[in-house]
Amino acid sequence: MASRTRLFRELKEFQQKANASEGIEIAPDESNIFHWSAILKGPSDTCYENGTFKLDIRVPEHYPLVPPAVRFRTKIFHPNIHFKTGEVCLDILKTAWSPAWTLQSVCQAVLALLSAPEPSSPLNCDAGNLLRAGDVRGFNSLARMYTIEHAAATL
Repeated sequence: MASRTRLFRELKEFQQKANASEGIEIAPDESNIFHWSAILKGPSDTCYENGTFKLDIRVPEHYPLVPPAVRFRTKIFHPNIHFKTGEVCLDILKTAWSPAWTLQSVCQAVLALLSAPEPSSPLNCDAGNLLRAGDVRGFNSLARMYTIEHAAATL
């Protein structure tokens, strides 16, 4: 199966470049190459700094032709992440997917999303509304509070 071969190749490449992926740890489930977990370190100079965020990555059989499903397992206050389900709203996981993307590059894109939220397409309307209204201070303080409460405990 081509998807299985691709996933093993990605795993090998990630293990060889582990130091190059600062802020990202990613590994498959021991018994299922189609189920991966990732740990992302909150980006510096953001309200997520010093947080550790766990992701659940489900890889479909037709990967890399079909994008993986990525969900936050750690609660996070962000306009593009559903507060209850952890679903991530990111164009590369939907309409802009390309087989050129890897699971590592998806994690890098999620990290970039933490640094630059897109409030015009929110999954978390409260977070999106704060940013659209220009209340960056209010958004940052809530996001920081949730980071301390949910993501700092996992350090």
